[in-house]
Formats: sequence, C-alpha cells, structure tokens
Amino acid sequence: MTMLKAARFNIRRQETPAPPAPRPAPVLVATATPGEMLFDNPEDGFGDQKFETAGGPVASGARAGNAGSPQEPEPSAGTEANHPIAHELAAIRKEGLTGRQLRTARRLAQSHNLPATSDHDAVRLLRAAGINPFERGSMLDMVAAEPGTAVAAAGEGGGGKAGGGTGRALSPLPGDGVQLPQTIKPIQVPSTEQRIEVNHAAEILRMQQDIAKRRRRKLALLFVRMFIFVLLPTLIAGWYFSSVATRQYGTKSEFAVHKAESPQAGGALGGMLQGTSLATSQDSIAVQGYLQSREAMMRLEGDVGFREAFMGAAIDPILRLPPEASLEDAYKLYKSHILISYDPSEGIIRMEAIAPDPQLSVEWSKQLISYAEEQVDQLTHRLREDAMQSSDEGYTDAEVKLLEAQQKVITLQEQFKVLNSETELTLLTTQIGTLDNQLIQERLSLAQMEANPNPNAARLEPVKRRIITLEAEIATLRTRLTEGQGGESSLAQIQGQLRLAQAEVETRQMLLAQSLQAKETARIAANSQTRYLSISVAPVPPDVPTYPRVFENTLVTLLILIGIYLMISMTVAILREQVSS
Repeated sequence: MTMLKAARFNIRRQETPAPPAPRPAPVLVATATPGEMLFDNPEDGFGDQKFETAGGPVASGARAGNAGSPQEPEPSAGTEANHPIAHELAAIRKEGLTGRQLRTARRLAQSHNLPATSDHDAVRLLRAAGINPFERGSMLDMVAAEPGTAVAAAGEGGGGKAGGGTGRALSPLPGDGVQLPQTIKPIQVPSTEQRIEVNHAAEILRMQQDIAKRRRRKLALLFVRMFIFVLLPTLIAGWYFSSVATRQYGTKSEFAVHKAESPQAGGALGGMLQGTSLATSQDSIAVQGYLQSREAMMRLEGDVGFREAFMGAAIDPILRLPPEASLEDAYKLYKSHILISYDPSEGIIRMEAIAPDPQLSVEWSKQLISYAEEQVDQLTHRLREDAMQSSDEGYTDAEVKLLEAQQKVITLQEQFKVLNSETELTLLTTQIGTLDNQLIQERLSLAQMEANPNPNAARLEPVKRRIITLEAEIATLRTRLTEGQGGESSLAQIQGQLRLAQAEVETRQMLLAQSLQAKETARIAANSQTRYLSISVAPVPPDVPTYPRVFENTLVTLLILIGIYLMISMTVAILREQVSS
C-alpha cells in the first residue's frame, strides 16, 4: 500500500485580537474565461477539509461554510508599521479572496516549494515570484474593494506581475470593500438555427408592419370614399330638408262607404253580410282608385287650381312646377301629395291632403270627399236606371198580354154563343134533373096501374108514351153535355176553352199587378241614394308644418346611400376577383 504524503502546516491556534468590523462585501461579477464553461466542476480536491489559515475575517464574514473555521493570526498595528510584508498581507486580505482561491493559491505555492505560512502569504509569495495564482480557466476574476488599496499593493508588492496590475490580476473599483463573487448568466452567442429564427421573426415583423400600413391606407381610403359618396350627400340632403325645402301641411280625414238597403233585399246571405266591410269593399276600392286617378286631379285642377299652388316663388326649386309643366308632371305631384289608403278589415278609407297652405289642404280634402260621394252614387246609378227601365217594360208587356187574354175570352163566347159555360152547364143539369123526376113519377104510376088485376088500357097507353118521351128528352140533354150536335161543339169543350181563357186572364191580371208593384219599387229606389259616405274624421287644418320630416328623411337618405355604396362595392369586388382569377 502506498501512503500519501502531504506537507505539514502549523495549525496551532494563536490568540489574536478581535478583528475589526467587516466592511460590506463588494458585488462580484462572474465571467466565463475563454475555454471554460459556466458549469465546470468547482471542486478543488480538498473535499470537506477545513484550514485554519483560510478562515480569515474576510472569508468568514462572506461565506457561511467558513463561519466556524479558525482565523489566521493578524499582526498588530506596530508590526504592520515596521514590516512591508504585513502591508502586503493586509492588502491581500482587503481583496476579498474566497476560500477556494486561497486553497488553490496554497496548493500552487506547495507545488512551487514556496515556504508559505498562510493562504494569504501563499498569494503574496506567488505574486512575488511572478506567478498569478488565479490564471486557471476555472477561476473567476474578482473586483477589489477600493482603488487606494490597489495602489498601495502595487507600490509595496515589488515588481511582480500582481503589483503591476497586468494579466488576470483583480482590479479594484471606487467604493468597493470586501466583496464576494456573484454568478451571472453568460452571454451566449446564438446558433445558426437561432439566427434563422431571428431572421424569420424579423421578416414576419416586417410583413406585419407592411400589412398594418396597407390596412391603415385602405381604411383611410374607405373613410374618404364613405365621406364623398355617403356622408357628404347625406349632409347636403339634411341641409336641404332643414333649410331649403318648402314647409307643407298635411290634413287627414277618414270616411267609409255604407249601403242604404234593408237586410231582406239580398236574402239570407245578404242579411249576414249587411253592415260589414265585405258588403262595401268593392265600392270602397273603386272610390280609392277614382280619387287617385287623373280624372280626380283634373276635376280638382278645374275647381280649386291644383297646379297653381306649386308654381309660386315660395316653393323650393325641386318641388316647384314650371309654367309649361305637362299634365303628367302635375299628376306625379298629385300622387305624392294626395295619399289615400283603404283598410279592408275595418272598411275605412284614410286620406291625407298635403299642400303648402293649411287652408288649401282642408279645401282639397273636402273637395275630394265630395268627388268620392258622387262617385259612390254614380256606381249604382246605372243599376237603378236599368231596374226602372225593366220594371216599365214588364208592366207594359203585362198590360198587352192581359188585353189579349180578355179578347180571346170574348171571341170564344161569341163563337159558342155562350156567355158563361158554367151557367149553361147548370141549366142543362137542372133540366135533366127535372125530367128524371117526372120520369120517376110516370113509372110509379104505370107500376100501380099494372098492379091492378084489371088495368084500364086507355089509361096505360098515355103513361107509357109519356115515359118514352121523357127518356128520349133526357138522353138528348145528356148528349148535349158531351157530344156535339149538327157540327157544334159539346158543352164540355166550350167550358174547357172558356176556363182556359179565363185562367189566362186571371194570370195576366196578377202579373200586371206585380209589374206595377215592381215599377213603384224601382221608382222609389231610383229617387233614393243606395250608397253614401259617412265621414268619421273631418278634415281640420294643422297649425304646424307636417312636412318635411328632417330627421326621418335624412336617415332614409343615409340608408339608401349606404345600400347603394355597398351594392356597388360588392359588385366591383366580385368583378375584380373574377378578372384576377
């Protein structure tokens, strides 16, 4: 077994005075030397061994691992004043070297066979020999506390490299005291992949900035186009409606069409519909169409002068009619100023007349209502005339037919020489009955005579002859009832023809009476009004202008312009996409 040998050190505890209060430790900045990585193994080879000389006041105040280690004996103030070595050791202590650096310097002094009595003395001897104990790549450069100390060390350390401040010697900074090293993250040079990523990110950023710039430019152009094609025309329209447009007054009125017929006039179904809007819906629609027609406009022009109301200098240029305006231009203005609507659920016609003057609008409304009432009456005028004419013709025809029937009866009476067939029939039936009674009496008398055992022949013969005569007369009378004699018609035929003629006369009389009643009814209907208007809302002149409605009209103008702009923009975008593709 090979035994390890190590240099002996004097580790006897020496009584030293209490050290002065340690100064604040300077901030130590760790930098990676060339050829050395940041995470190299910091082990110095001593493990957990502690050294008495490495536990000075600076190291014990800076590291917790060295807090309990024995402190190196320091020379007294008198010794420091007499020996320059004491000044150098004091300057080295002020550098704030770590325990690892001190152990490394002691190990390096042992390898060079330098008689070091302590770790600081090993640093002094190495620097005096021209060796920098902290030249290895795994060590950290330390920053000294004060520049005065560095100057003193440079002046008293001889001509070594450490005293000259060359190479890797620690450089003191102004205001630094006892400092400990502090690790920092090294600056790493980006790799090729990182550079590619950085270039890619820069390109993306440039593209994003370019896109944002183009987007801002397009947005600005959009705002300009919206202002020119939408906002500016809207502002002009709002200015026109608020300042230039002529103030107009609208007069509203409501009326309905009613029927004057009784519920029985149209039967059961007519009675159910009577009084509802369905009974007069056609008349109401016809009145609405008439009031919106050119005929109504021409009548209004002839009565109150429609076009003259819009030809004055007080009318704005857009609404004003020129003196040479055509009828079609006036009719367009009429349709926009006479608004008529019909509500089929309620059967009410609503009308609004708009004019530059309130009294003029009321006059137009009343005039149009009178036109509507005349039109309603005119709708049934032809019907009433036709009914009157038909009733007159029917009555005349009934009179003629009645006269013909009566003449036929008279002709039959003269032909058959019979005034009344019923009287003749009654007379014949009476004669036949009388003769039957006589025949019965004679037969009874004959029977009594023949019942005598010795009848008288002179009395029997006359009775038998009377019986034969009565039977012959009765047969003749019966023949006259059903059979004609000598080419004459029988009483049955005469009675039948006379009854038919008399029945026809009675029928014609009844038809004549009905025709007369229909004629009277038609005359009454022709003289009365079957359709009439009932005004539910009378026209009243307004005291403030009704039109133009500035806000509503401006808003509608804005919406229309926006719709037109969007439609044109979409069309242009679609065409551009089709052309580009």
